Amino acid sequence: MSPFRVTGSRPVCEAGFLRVEAVEVTGPGGERFTRTVVRHPGAVVVVPLRGRRATLVRQFRAALGGDLLEVPAGRRDVAGEPPAETARRELAEELGLRAGRLVELAEFHNSPGFCDEHSTLFVASELAEVAGAAACGPEEREMLREEVDLDDVERLVAARVLVDAKTIVGLLLARRWVDGVV
Repeated sequence: MSPFRVTGSRPVCEAGFLRVEAVEVTGPGGERFTRTVVRHPGAVVVVPLRGRRATLVRQFRAALGGDLLEVPAGRRDVAGEPPAETARRELAEELGLRAGRLVELAEFHNSPGFCDEHSTLFVASELAEVAGAAACGPEEREMLREEVDLDDVERLVAARVLVDAKTIVGLLLARRWVDGVV
């Protein structure tokens, strides 16, 4: 049990799907301090597999000012929708694929130093093309598909081709799943 306690919070601002709060904390010695926290609705991450090959997307990320190679992912922005359904929806929207099999591999916090975003990671297999699937946003309409062999993940990380944490975690866990370790 942590000796720190959250004793209150107040909204700072809302921006789209994010909410920023000033969170009041009391430390073990009774000292009080404030931390800025970003509230996020949560996300899903999907590693689509055909054998030992994963399908990734290369898309523009405004926060980085450039493209990023990553596994499909998306916000949990439909009230009451279970994570697996969000994963199926994102897979169809981003890649036009349907998973015959969807397995939850992990849950993690993306940036707990300032944000409460919680992600659920799935591996998708037995893939089929979905007729009429349409990307929603301008970045999604310009996404490019790229295939990555699971045996090349460490090399691609070392070469700085893969620099997105959810993608690195997802691909490494997917390889363990394919190998029967997870």
